[in-house]
Amino acid sequence: MHIVTLRDPSSPVAARFVPEAGMIGMSLTDDGVELLGQRRGLDAYVEAGKTMGIPILYPWANRLGGDTYTAAGVTVRLTPGENGVRADPHGLPIHGTMAAYPGWRVTAETGNELSAEVDFGADPRLLAGFPYPHVLTVSARLAERTLTVSTTVTATGDTAVPLCFGFHPYLHLPGVARSEWMIETPPLRHLGLDGQGLPTGASRTQPAMHEPLGDKAFDDAYDQVPDGAVFAVSGGGRRLEVHFERGYPVTQIFAPPGEDVVCFEPMTAPTDALRRGGYRCAQPGEPGHARFSIRV
Repeated sequence: MHIVTLRDPSSPVAARFVPEAGMIGMSLTDDGVELLGQRRGLDAYVEAGKTMGIPILYPWANRLGGDTYTAAGVTVRLTPGENGVRADPHGLPIHGTMAAYPGWRVTAETGNELSAEVDFGADPRLLAGFPYPHVLTVSARLAERTLTVSTTVTATGDTAVPLCFGFHPYLHLPGVARSEWMIETPPLRHLGLDGQGLPTGASRTQPAMHEPLGDKAFDDAYDQVPDGAVFAVSGGGRRLEVHFERGYPVTQIFAPPGEDVVCFEPMTAPTDALRRGGYRCAQPGEPGHARFSIRV
């Protein structure tokens, strides 16, 4: 597989993407020090969809509450194990259908920028799980110690395209005990989840957080994330910030026990939005845009 390396013109920060493996961001380094959780590695992502690095979760982030959904006037039935649909331990479809999808076409590549796209309308496998013809474009730019990832959804038919996607950046602070990592969030609304990780409808306000990760585990949902919100993890003289620049009003914070990663996941809509609503759409002639960045 061809790995594209982006280099920051002004610093030793570098990023690596693999377009033919789902356009995954597989590495982010500062002077050679890896800052993304590698977990089981790229091969496990390609072979089994086991996430690592910065994968895109598309066309839905997190899980759906069942194998059918009706969105934008279209009813879809999904079959886990077919057309890229994967199931979580409860049997629910999770993280969309594009894990390690090989059909990305690179449209621009320079020393510090990369763009690639997928034409959903041209692939029956993709349309089977998300029958809304459109072009999905992801662009990455590395400059001034910041990796910026921009996503555009352009409807190519007469149907609106629901925007329920997200990204899953696995941040890692090398050489620092997980218990010593400091995490920071803005004020948010915490969403209640049931035993399957689905929203219950309950919620509570949560003040800004600035505390050690310690031995805590997170797999928590939040909304009311304003454009420009900053989430961070720091320790050992290093700080990683995730800026929700535009179009990501929802997040899942994920920090599994016994694993040295923390994720602040930019999401365009809440979990199970394709079934419950609460998403915006890219309309014909009006592309949908979203952007986040990671500052080292």
